[in-house]
Amino acid sequence: MNKIEIVEYYSKRKTELSTEIGLLKRKNRLFVVSELLSFIGAIAAVAAYTVYGGMIWLLTAALQLVAYIVIRQADGRNGSRIETLTDLKRVYEKELSYYAGDYSCFADGSEYADPKHPFTYDMDIFGRQSLFQRINRTVSSGGADRLAECLSNLSCDKDFIDCRREVIDRLAEMEAERAAFMAQGQRQKIETRQIQEALEGVAEMSMSRFPLSPLSLVLAVTAIVALLTVVVLAFFGVVSGTMAMMWATMQLFVVMMLCLKSIKMISKSVNNLHKQMKQYVELIRLTREMVDKLTSQQVDKLFATNTHDSSNKLHAFDELRSILDALDRRGNVLGLMFTNMFLLSDYFLVRRFIKWKERYLDKVGEWIDEVSTMDALVSMATFAYNEPRSGRAEIVESDEVVYEAKGLYHPFVGDKAVRNDFNIADNNYYIITGANMAGKSTFLRSIGINYILAQNGMPVFADSLRVSSYNLFTSMRTSDDLSSGISYFNAELLRLKQLIDSLKPSHPTFGGTGERPTLMILDEILKGTNSLDKLNGSRMFLEAMSAQPVSGIIATHDLELSKMADERPDRFHNYCFEIELSDNIIYTYKITPGVAHNQNATFLLKNIIRSLEWRDTM
Repeated sequence: MNKIEIVEYYSKRKTELSTEIGLLKRKNRLFVVSELLSFIGAIAAVAAYTVYGGMIWLLTAALQLVAYIVIRQADGRNGSRIETLTDLKRVYEKELSYYAGDYSCFADGSEYADPKHPFTYDMDIFGRQSLFQRINRTVSSGGADRLAECLSNLSCDKDFIDCRREVIDRLAEMEAERAAFMAQGQRQKIETRQIQEALEGVAEMSMSRFPLSPLSLVLAVTAIVALLTVVVLAFFGVVSGTMAMMWATMQLFVVMMLCLKSIKMISKSVNNLHKQMKQYVELIRLTREMVDKLTSQQVDKLFATNTHDSSNKLHAFDELRSILDALDRRGNVLGLMFTNMFLLSDYFLVRRFIKWKERYLDKVGEWIDEVSTMDALVSMATFAYNEPRSGRAEIVESDEVVYEAKGLYHPFVGDKAVRNDFNIADNNYYIITGANMAGKSTFLRSIGINYILAQNGMPVFADSLRVSSYNLFTSMRTSDDLSSGISYFNAELLRLKQLIDSLKPSHPTFGGTGERPTLMILDEILKGTNSLDKLNGSRMFLEAMSAQPVSGIIATHDLELSKMADERPDRFHNYCFEIELSDNIIYTYKITPGVAHNQNATFLLKNIIRSLEWRDTM
């Protein structure tokens, strides 16, 4: 599909969901009336038994109570359906906002921004209007962390990158599954770390194992059968109805007292995260559904979990969801009294929880990791689906820097972007000159950001892109830090020193991958000093870098620096963004070989100064 078709599809789904939500809300009103009538009927039947006696009134009260419970459950399912569809509608509303150029509904990842990172700060990976904000559809904090990690720490494994690209393409086709997944985080983001902490608290719980014993089960079943027997005998007049009511009351009191401590411990651990954990259980289910549609090789590459126990995982988390739902239903006092009287619901709830804890808790960590990975992949796949104009990069295995682009452009510019062809050869340097606003910085970011996308298996914004895996280091947005006593010039020097230090094989800057070649992207070296010092320092730095396994792209206004290409044409090359000066400035945004001849600062200032001429006429 093209962009127009995607927008039409999103709009259609939004309309369909709005219609269905309206129908369910009307049904909800009928459920409320029915609940009220059945509750009043139960109260009236109990009152009639008190006044007139007769087991028929007790039977009527019981039937009304059963009807109330059934209707309430149906009402709950209807309400849950409304919430699900409302969340799903929000997904499509946000995607329509994305196409309108409004990304404010997506978290921008500002917390991950690090000015000292080798490239993310300069490449606008995090923060307002960033790449992360455009990609991010994560519903959990673990998924956001995983997505940020992918964009910050680039893989060097070609097979892994190719596999991730295949998975992203496959997930992009699963529109309904992705939408259902993203719907889980619409009301509130799932705090993965809090869930982990809650489950760690469960692991540390010291609970009696008596509910798991055969003896306790025999006693519970005996109590249930005994009460039902007394009720039946009372119905036929063998024993009094009062005896049946007293027996039921006593049974209610005993089971609630015996289970009170355990119920409190369970509630304390999970109650505050109840809603999140129910959402998380649904994420587990959706993750397994999508994982099951991938190949075993893809799963083994991207997920560090056992792929052969999907049914076991689904059962485990379906059981946990059921337990949490049972905890939630305890808030219905009338229902709690009835189920504890006749079914010992608290006892069986505690028994199920202890059994779940002992059987599954030690495996939860890897399942959480699996969900975080899928959360990040869903975001990447949605980005791929939303950008049909994009292409796919080819990752090549090479010990050298390979960057061959045709029709390259910046993803933020949009459909009006000017496309450029550009190749980077290993250990070569490209000095780019041009006027202000001619497109130098945008072009540098186009090279960097498309490389980041390629190394993550995501779509790239080029007609074709062929790259190897190497370290990326940028210096484009250096700023001073007066609070720490760091001047602008000193900050520049520290940044260049960081680059030099990163070339050491064991340096942690690139995760110990310093033995790989490096591509550096620099925008105006040594901006914080005078022109002559800047020129001499820049030449000295580039000459030193040329002896290292480093390739470079350097944007500059200093035309003198371009003379390095005359001195060493085998290593240094001149490119430029030229402008045309007439009555107005014409920006082509096309990169061409050579040195820029036209500058615009004087031209623009001259026009501004002319605006003062009106004073002379007064």
